[in-house]
Formats: sequence, C-alpha cells, structure tokens
Amino acid sequence: MYNMRLCYVIIAGLIYMNAASAQSAGAAGKEWHNYGNDAGGKRFSPVKQINDANVKQLKPAWVFHTGELQTYEGTKVIEKAAFEATPLMIDGTLYFSTATCRVFAIDAGTGKEKWMYNPGVNLKADYSEITSRGVSAWTSGAKADKKETRIFTATIDGRLIALNAANGKPIYAFGNEGTVNLREGFGSEWSVTSPPAIIGNTIVVGSSMGDNQKIDYPKGTVRAYDVLSGALKWSWDPVPKDSTDKAWQTWKNNSATITGAANAWSVIAADAERDMVFIPTSSPSPDYYGGERQGQNLYGNSIVALKASTGKMLWYYQVVHHDLWDYDIAAQPVLLDIEKGNKKIPAVAVGTKMGHIFILNRETGKPLFPVEERPVPASDIAGEEAWKTQPFPVLPVPVGLQHITEADAWGITPEDKAEAAKRIAQYRNEGNFTPPSFKGTIITPGNVGGIHWGGMTYDEKNRLLITNINRLAAVIRLIPREQLGELEKADSTLLRTETGRQRGTPYIMKRTYLFNATNTGMIMQTRPPWGTILAIDLRTGEKKWEVPLGYMMDPSKYPGAENWGSLNFGGAITTAGNLTFVAATFDNHLRAFNTQTGRLLWQAELPASAQATPMTYEWKGKQYIVIAAGGHGKLGTKQGDSVVAFALE
Repeated sequence: MYNMRLCYVIIAGLIYMNAASAQSAGAAGKEWHNYGNDAGGKRFSPVKQINDANVKQLKPAWVFHTGELQTYEGTKVIEKAAFEATPLMIDGTLYFSTATCRVFAIDAGTGKEKWMYNPGVNLKADYSEITSRGVSAWTSGAKADKKETRIFTATIDGRLIALNAANGKPIYAFGNEGTVNLREGFGSEWSVTSPPAIIGNTIVVGSSMGDNQKIDYPKGTVRAYDVLSGALKWSWDPVPKDSTDKAWQTWKNNSATITGAANAWSVIAADAERDMVFIPTSSPSPDYYGGERQGQNLYGNSIVALKASTGKMLWYYQVVHHDLWDYDIAAQPVLLDIEKGNKKIPAVAVGTKMGHIFILNRETGKPLFPVEERPVPASDIAGEEAWKTQPFPVLPVPVGLQHITEADAWGITPEDKAEAAKRIAQYRNEGNFTPPSFKGTIITPGNVGGIHWGGMTYDEKNRLLITNINRLAAVIRLIPREQLGELEKADSTLLRTETGRQRGTPYIMKRTYLFNATNTGMIMQTRPPWGTILAIDLRTGEKKWEVPLGYMMDPSKYPGAENWGSLNFGGAITTAGNLTFVAATFDNHLRAFNTQTGRLLWQAELPASAQATPMTYEWKGKQYIVIAAGGHGKLGTKQGDSVVAFALE
C-alpha cells in the first residue's frame, strides 16, 4: 500500500533546507521568531521607530481578548493559572499560548483572531503549575510560495503538538496524528511550561514538575525530536543513570537511582552555528533536604552544553553544589559575545536565583570573569551533609538581597517594624547558603530570586546586561515527620505556611516569606526596594545603574510607595531605540526605561497584571510593543485575558 505519511515526511525533508538560517534572519530583523527573539535569548530588537525621544507618545493600538477566564469555570484553575506567554511574530501573525495551553494566531496589525487551537487539557486534574510561557516556530527555507511554518506547543499535561501555522490544524505526519506523548515512560507528573528550543530540524524539550513533595520524582530527562516526523532523536539525563558517567560518583550510596527531578523547566538556549543547546537544570528532589542524595549532585543546578544533533554532553558548569535552597536555574541562558583584549569571545550568561551571574566561555564552559569557591555554613540537621563550599562570582557583582539583619526590619508602623525585627531575630541567619534548620532559616535571596524565570536581556551596542530582580527573603523550616501534628497544634501559624511533604525522607518542609499577609495585601518585613531593574556593564562586570521597579502599595495611601519597588515575575526586553520595556509587577503597568541610564520614561496601566515578558516588532511600517496581561493566580494579582499592543500615535 502506498504510504502517504512516509511520502509527506520525505517531501517535508526536501523543503527543510536552510531552515535554521531563515529563522535566524527573521529573528535578527523586524519580527520576533523565538521566545527571546533570537534563539540565544538576548531579547533585543533592532527596531527603533519607538525610541527614547518619542516613547511618551505610545498609545494602545489594539487589544485582543482570549476568553480564557471563561475556560476556568467549574474548576479551581484560577487559583494557579498564570498568563506568562510571550508571543512570536512571523509574517504578520502573532502566535501565543494561554495558561490552559490554548494556542492563538492573531493579526499583527489589528489583533484580529485568525485561528485558535484547543488541545483539550483536563482542567480538573492536578498540576503543579498552570501556565504556558509560549510556543515555538519552525520555518522551512524554501521559496515563499512553498514555505512551510510549524507552530509547536508543549502542554501542562505532557504533550508536544505540531500545528500548521496557516490554519492551526495538527500536522498528521508528526508523532501520532500531530502529537508526541511526553508522559509515556515518565508518568502523569510530567508537564511542560516553557516553549521548546528549535535548532535546525531538531526540537529540544525539557519538563516541569514539583520537587518538594517526595524524593522519587521522575528524572528530568531532556529529549530531542525530529521536527518533521516527531521521532525521538536523543535523550539526556541530569541525574545520571550510568555508573560509568563521571557524575555518578557525586551521588553517594547510589542515590542517583532513587532521586529525580533536576529537570530543565526554564527556556533552553540554542546556538545553530555551533550545533549546541544550553540546558539550565534545577534542584534534585526533594529540594530542601539532601540527606537521601548526599554528594555534589551533578548535573543538577547546572548549565549543561549538549551537541544539538546528537545529545552528546560537551561541558557543564554547576552553580550550586548539593542544592538545599530550591535554587533552580530559572532564567534562560543568554548567548552573547565578550570582548577581552581586543578579542571577541563567544559566551553564555547564566543568571541565577542567588543573584549570581556567571559569564562562561560558550565553547568550553570556563568562567570569563573570576569565580571563587568560598566556605558556607554547615547543616545542623541529622542526616544532612551540606556542601562545604559554593561558587561565588567576583564579577559581575552579585545582585539582589544577599544578607539581612535586624537593622533591615521594616513596617508601616513602629509596631510593624518591631514585629519584623523580632521575627528576623528568631531564625538561623548566617548569610548566603545557610542550610534549612529545625528553628527555621532565613534564605537570602529566597527561592523566587534574585533573578527569576523572567531572565535577562542584552543590549549589544551598549554592552549592558539588564535584568529585573526580586528582593524577598524566604524562611525554611524542617520538621521531623512524627512531630508535625503536635507542632501545628502548638503553633497555628504553621498551618498557614506552605508544606512540602518530602516523602521518603525523615522531614517535612515548611516555607514562608518575610512579609505579613493582611486584608489589604502584603506588608513586607524587610526594607524596600522589594523589586528593582538594573544594568551590568559587561566590559567591566560592574553594576551601571539600578532603580526600583513598580510598587505594591497604593501611593495615594502610602506616600513614597512608588519608590519601594514590587515583587515581579516576567522579564524585560531592550531595543535599538535605547529603551528597556518591562511589566512583571503587582501594579498592572508596562514601563519603558532609558537603557543607558535607567530613567523611567513612560508607563501605561494595563487591564490586568502582566506576569509576562513583552515583545516588539515592525509590521507595515509601524512598530508595536505587545504584552500579555492576564495576571497570576498564585500571586493574587489581577487576572484577565488581554493581549495589549502599543504603538506611536
């Protein structure tokens, strides 16, 4: 029988030629072809119709409504749902996904819907996260009249789906009628929340899973598939399976056979020219107690360079040894060039929750700025062996909340401040990398950053690496499993804190933060700013500027609150117009800053909070700035269903 599917794959293979170069050219110009614009995640656009001289003239151009809130009805999705997507723009069409993984294509000039694809995610199932940060696109390099574009989406229920960009229909020849089941062999906990990386005809996908409820999560295997057929090309495990792997010895007592996670849930960066992908890994499970996984735990909490075509590991660099703090690499690695001694060196910048920024040689993984292994505090938990040292970059200078004392206590009233000082004083607090304890340990920065999943952007002309950060301390307490009920009866506040069951270990984890939750919102217990945006000069590694980002408290009620900054989730972008655009804050605004000075130039209120990264493009002679404004259920920010575009009047 004539095999139509095989015939289609062969034909598609013939039109694949030069796909990677075609995508790179589009990303470098007036469109936005990848989550970070280019596959290396710079989040920079050369478009400069909107610039520092005219940005104050920006006005809403169109608004698109996804109808997402209606999909939540009859479920508890709204409690977790977060609209974190950054759209792509290809050939006059925007492509993006919603929290429930519905995929939309809308007109770049008008915001009118072209098509919508609903993968039918079961919204009554339990997911650790309910979000999708965007989709990925592959375009053949054939002539315009024969060009094929595919949109790929990876879902929270563990599917990789290929869609025809023209009509949103699944591509029959990919996988099983358009879908690859990522959960097969890995179980029902397998989710994906970030767009996969595409390099040539290979699509590379990580995973998102919880990591503090048990020890035996699935291993965070990274897999690569053929973009045409969906056939598996290779897989790589951050928790080694093979005793011949040199990393095996870094897991004592064969613990690599029982622990899991260390998964790459953030965005993977790709370098087509060098046939490389850069994998940011997370903490092995469980993340706050490592007594069942003693050792350095390679390749967890590492940036790992793999050969894109084969999956062969080229090098790795671990940013946290034996993680006890949930210090996943949450930000997409940024591929850029560093100039040293009149020589241009290909580099990768790795931003971390610790506020540490590692600048590594892209080809070797060796640091390009000094890094020191420094002693850190020991654990006082029976069964735990905290690693004795941790890597500290000397340059770039660490950013964010590195240490606090009682002098950093803050409150609206003197009573609030006194309560904050008393609370800070009661916990173990020895600075960076203080291990969790029975009495409770202050973790600075907390597990939400420092640099969070919003990541960094790079302005190559000015050599500025720009990032927004959080300045929030976490409090981690371990409780012997058999004592939990008794302690909760004695201290009712424990019932209101987040619980990590850490099944398979002797201890339960309780996590909270240094703020008071009141009927009017969060009252922070450390002095502001609580969120900032800053620039690092990569010629020197020094900080060039830092300013507060947004606000969390109403300035009309609390004078000065506009300078106190806000917790923020979602990243910034830079443009050739000397502008840095960022939303991310609790106050529902999109803002533009002068890239060279950090001066706030423009802001506009959005219909809902925007825990997402903006993007920009030029279409039919007009530049647009676009942001997804749908809020965040876990954070309690204002939710909605808007995609908003701004342009000059």
